[in-house]
Amino acid sequence: MTLIKKYIGDKAFYKTLLALALPLIIQQGISNFVSLLDNLMVGGLGTEQMSSVSIINQLIFVFNLTLFGGFSGASIFGAQFFGTGDFKGMRDTFRFRLIFGAVVCVIAFVVFGTLGDTLALLFLENDVNDPAVVAQTLEYAMSYLHIMLVGLVPFMIVQLYSGLLREMGETFLPMAASVAAIFTNLVLNWLLIYGVFIFPQMGVAGAALATVISRFVEMIIVVVYTHTRKQRFRFIEGAYKSLRVPAALVKKIAVTGTPLMVNEVLWSLGMTTINGNYSIRGIDVVAATNISGTAWNLFCVIVFAMGSVVGIMVGQKLGAGEIDNAKDVARKLMFVTVVMHIFLGIVVFAVAGLIPLLYNTEEIVRQTAASMMRVQGFILPIFSYVHIAYFTLRSGGKTIITFLFDSVYMWTLTVPLSYCLCHLTALPIVTVYLLVQLADVAKIVIAVPLLRSGVWANNLLTAKEE
Repeated sequence: MTLIKKYIGDKAFYKTLLALALPLIIQQGISNFVSLLDNLMVGGLGTEQMSSVSIINQLIFVFNLTLFGGFSGASIFGAQFFGTGDFKGMRDTFRFRLIFGAVVCVIAFVVFGTLGDTLALLFLENDVNDPAVVAQTLEYAMSYLHIMLVGLVPFMIVQLYSGLLREMGETFLPMAASVAAIFTNLVLNWLLIYGVFIFPQMGVAGAALATVISRFVEMIIVVVYTHTRKQRFRFIEGAYKSLRVPAALVKKIAVTGTPLMVNEVLWSLGMTTINGNYSIRGIDVVAATNISGTAWNLFCVIVFAMGSVVGIMVGQKLGAGEIDNAKDVARKLMFVTVVMHIFLGIVVFAVAGLIPLLYNTEEIVRQTAASMMRVQGFILPIFSYVHIAYFTLRSGGKTIITFLFDSVYMWTLTVPLSYCLCHLTALPIVTVYLLVQLADVAKIVIAVPLLRSGVWANNLLTAKEE
């Protein structure tokens, strides 16, 4: 195999890649761009309002990734079942996800409903912030959270349906539904945050209500589309006649998926803890982190889409028993992703100073956010490699390895590092941010031999029971 053939795919490869990735990139790109616009609208109300929304979104982020982690174990099997044409197996993974999602929603209602204010104060109570500012920010945060809780169920159902559709290679419909929801959210934000025309001026509560309504719009589109095309999406036929899932499959998903779920929970808690460590430097840092974090999501639309593509393309090859082809596809996807993000990182570094200028906030917040974005541009190629490595290892069911690679690494190195730098040093917050981001460099050293060994490439459907 020549070097070019080893890393560069043929026309069929890139055609499949574009067919899967482009709708995801468009969907996530529009979603994150509108999130940026939403952020600007809320930011127009003031720093306290912007910080309150940022804090609650940090908490909901834990819910989102818990759901993602629990669904991920089933999704590995869903992709491989589709690779073999087993729609009954896909139906069983649908039921598993439905039950899991309902349980997570109930837990989230209880935790956020009873402890929401306590959790929000973890980001606010420190010696830097004025108590009056803390009280005002907390009031905004609670009004936002109580409305956002209503949107947890439709969000769960959208992830449930969209995940199975993507495993079948159907990425257009989830994209279309998401785009409809995004524009619904954008228009309602404008109307409800500022009270345009006959609508009341609701501030951050209006932003939350707009988000919840948009999630119901997305849910209706995805569910109706799927159920009116049962001949195409055969897994949905009789899906609700029973909630029974074969015990053998539950065991397999539990063995494979539990590390993924625990990983996502710990990882999201780790990210929330790191941002909490940053927040001890003051509410200005919370606001700057919010601006740079929103921009980061926009910068990462391609790599996030490529992670999903790895799960689909590699997972289907593994399910069909084409182990060597799966390794080849994974290598080519890794190469194209890193190359794209080298160039994208340069662009991000160059334009980092422009986005914060759009915000109605203090100059120190803008300067801090711009510096954080320059760090993001520098780190983007490294992040892209680590992200694709994670999804490659996961596609073959090596969830214990991904657990160690991701959340254990974070809690043993990255979280303590952020704590020590924030609490025990007087280093500028941007320097702290850079050092914390660079902690991921060591993951490359871990990932390279794991990927080259091919130990991750497994067909889970034919694996013997332990």
